[in-house]
Amino acid sequence: MTTQSAGPLAPAPAPQARGHRMPTIAEAGPLIALLAACAFFMSQSHRFLSFQNLSLILQQTMVVAVIAIGQTLIVLTAGIDLSCGMVMAFGSIIMTKFAVDLGVQPILAILCGIGASALFGLLNGVLVTRVKLPSFIVTLGTLNIAFALTQIYSNAETVSSLPDAMMFLGNTFRLGPAEVTYGTVLALLLYLVTWFVLRNTVPGRHLYALGNNPEAARLMGLSSQRILLTVYSLAGLIYGIAALLLISRTGVGDPQAGQTDNLDSITAVVLGGTSLFGGRGSIVGTLLGALIVGVFRNGLTLIGVSSVYQVLITGILVILAVAADKLSHRRG
Repeated sequence: MTTQSAGPLAPAPAPQARGHRMPTIAEAGPLIALLAACAFFMSQSHRFLSFQNLSLILQQTMVVAVIAIGQTLIVLTAGIDLSCGMVMAFGSIIMTKFAVDLGVQPILAILCGIGASALFGLLNGVLVTRVKLPSFIVTLGTLNIAFALTQIYSNAETVSSLPDAMMFLGNTFRLGPAEVTYGTVLALLLYLVTWFVLRNTVPGRHLYALGNNPEAARLMGLSSQRILLTVYSLAGLIYGIAALLLISRTGVGDPQAGQTDNLDSITAVVLGGTSLFGGRGSIVGTLLGALIVGVFRNGLTLIGVSSVYQVLITGILVILAVAADKLSHRRG
């Protein structure tokens, strides 16, 4: 009996070990691409390398970068989340409407907005795990639901005159010659915590194992339903935090926000080297991918390239990254 049971369980440690090795491999390409993009724009504009401009890139990137954390967790399980941008927008409207129209204390209003986003994540997780629907279809549906609820509850009107507590993360402090927002610091801390969990904890290894080989994960005794439900719920909570960062940066609750952030977050994840087939990638790569998008858009703006071409170039980069992932998956 011992010999028979060891057979199917023997390959199980592979995805866990791979989860530890992948960050070094996955980060190499995105890091080179980021450095090359910076070098190119430095040669084209003397303003690119200024501390003020680099700080601006971080501020412009932080919202999508935080959304991309939740997107990465889902993609690592071989899923995808198309609802993330609108879930974030819904959370931001809940926060601002509760605080301004209902007079709820800012901290409690923020928690309500984050909780509303987390509930959307839980709904996605339940539909994926219990009803067994594809994540693409589920999140496409909840995208539309979140969009409709956001428009209905806000009457398609921007919420302004927000309390100062909601805009704290948009405040800046000096770090040498540069000004950095507290929101940027929070975003980097979230990346640090996620990196540690994925790389150095048992739940992180289980996540890689499930994405890499669901059958092997089942033979290891892992509950795929529990892991997926946790991942989708946690992703929703992260989108709620992104909603707070968005509010702190714009100073309003905007019902039109988030409509392209789902594609931007997927772009960051793919450019960061995370495989759409699941089980391979790193959160550091996602941060680099978000910075690549931010650097390209900022640099192209500085040299006077139309925003239409910025979208074109971003699309080409995504196709190249997915094609490289596909070839790598075939060879594997």
